[in-house]
Amino acid sequence: MRRIRSAAFAKRKNVQFYNDLTTQKSFVYLQKLNKQYKFILIGGWAVYLYSKSLKSKDIDIIVDYDVLAKIKETGEVFKNERLRKYEINAGNFDVDIYVPHYSELGIDTKSIENSAVNQGGFSVPALEILLLMKLFAWRNRRGSSKGQKDELDIFSLALLPEFNWKKYQEYVKKFQFSEYDKEFVNLLKSTHSIKELDVNEQKMAKFRKRILAEVV
Repeated sequence: MRRIRSAAFAKRKNVQFYNDLTTQKSFVYLQKLNKQYKFILIGGWAVYLYSKSLKSKDIDIIVDYDVLAKIKETGEVFKNERLRKYEINAGNFDVDIYVPHYSELGIDTKSIENSAVNQGGFSVPALEILLLMKLFAWRNRRGSSKGQKDELDIFSLALLPEFNWKKYQEYVKKFQFSEYDKEFVNLLKSTHSIKELDVNEQKMAKFRKRILAEVV
């Protein structure tokens, strides 16, 4: 029986996956960036703004090239050609910077931008788009600590009552995410409880039944 172990969701308690001091410093840095530059926030911090459950450590943003140039003027920005992104090492956490026509996010940056909404003062992808992006990231990180965090983020989004499964299915077709959707269904079927998310077997069975009725 599969159980996921880490952090809390159902009652939206701020139990930490990462060190609290690190996440605090990361969020302060993120707020500073938000005052200086235009970007779309993705990754764990975007998930947190929706779920208010599990804080993040690293910062993930999408910027245009003119904004990237401005960021480069303020400090050392490294190009990671293998992962097709730019990076800033901020000490205990990293800032990962993604740009159009170069970075691989599963969905083109223009579509992400077109879906963006304001959440907590930040521009973030639509809820359903963000879940697809998390599924894309999870595929390559399963079995690692980041992969575990991805799973928790996936459930943090999928279990939200406002999640629109009809819209999700439309996006699956539009962006050709059928294989990722199958992997999500398999994850859902194999997860019987999430202790640290305060989701016991009974709750998970109800969630599973409701979601499978929408996606299968």
